[in-house]
Amino acid sequence: MKVLYGVTGEGMGHAMRSRVVIEHLIAQGHVVEIMASGRAASFLGKRFEGVNTIHGLHMILEENRVRKGKTLWSNVLNGALGVPRNIAAYFELIGDFEPEVVISDFESWSYFYGRNHRLPILSIDNMQVIHRCELPAEIVDGNEVAFQLTKAFVKTKLPTCDAYYITSFFRPPTRKPDTYLFPPILRPEILAAKPGPGEHLLVYQSGANEVLQAALAATGIECRIYGMRAGLTEEVHDGNLHFMPFSEDRFITDLATCRAVIAGGGFTLMGEAVFLGKPMLAVPLAGQFEQLLNAKYLEREGYGMFAADLDDPGVIPRFLERTPECARKLATYRQDGNSQLLAAVDEFFHRAATEPR
Repeated sequence: MKVLYGVTGEGMGHAMRSRVVIEHLIAQGHVVEIMASGRAASFLGKRFEGVNTIHGLHMILEENRVRKGKTLWSNVLNGALGVPRNIAAYFELIGDFEPEVVISDFESWSYFYGRNHRLPILSIDNMQVIHRCELPAEIVDGNEVAFQLTKAFVKTKLPTCDAYYITSFFRPPTRKPDTYLFPPILRPEILAAKPGPGEHLLVYQSGANEVLQAALAATGIECRIYGMRAGLTEEVHDGNLHFMPFSEDRFITDLATCRAVIAGGGFTLMGEAVFLGKPMLAVPLAGQFEQLLNAKYLEREGYGMFAADLDDPGVIPRFLERTPECARKLATYRQDGNSQLLAAVDEFFHRAATEPR
């Protein structure tokens, strides 16, 4: 079948997840046209031919916080230029490709195309858990406004798809029809990684964070830190802090062999840490409910610890004390690669090809 696949560019997890599904679709003989924004377009463009770059929303981060004013202004400016390009891209696509089915990883333009042309639409992402599942009070308490705003946004992003496949390492009950939960989608490199014991901490931080850096230095433990210093071409040591240049292979090795992980509340790294059995301290971005949700569920499941911030110098020591207990809990986690979700995707395509609309 001819597949239109839309990928949002806000966060690299969407691109990494979509890469796995797209590779599966191509291996099954389907023809895939990819529409992606931001860094997702660049990431997927290195792996697939003919990736179409479109405008998408993005966030501006400073000191582990979403800068709402700068984010809004940047999206308004870029949107004014990007929307006409998106419309032109889709008109060109209509004439040249004529897709038969649409998959959207939280990307609206592909969804709108599918709706306008009455095509089967499959949503694959982790965000729909906020709207289509029942969340316990302990997850939402104290963040009701952020929850309701995020829920409203997610609800209006991709309404009335034919099916919603939600990837999640936790299993809240669904509250909407045509909604199905699957384990996190894992890239092949993670599936091939060999977990082992280690003493270092794997730290991922997008941009500078002086509070985190000071807290890590105080541990005296070797910390391999990615993302805190941009543009590095070689490893830089400052006491027990090792600032690492970007390398996907080295990052995965450091993840698979670390004692524990310290990072934000992003879903992709969290799912990889859970799969590899690595306890994680999650410090979600301030003002980002989805990351808060992930972090709280991580602690609720016993796989790690949630911290709203690192202002308390005792946070990391308390986490390190809890890592043996978390490791024992993680040892009970089971996931058969990506087999469940990919089998469900195949079944969706079978129905799309054989059942009348």
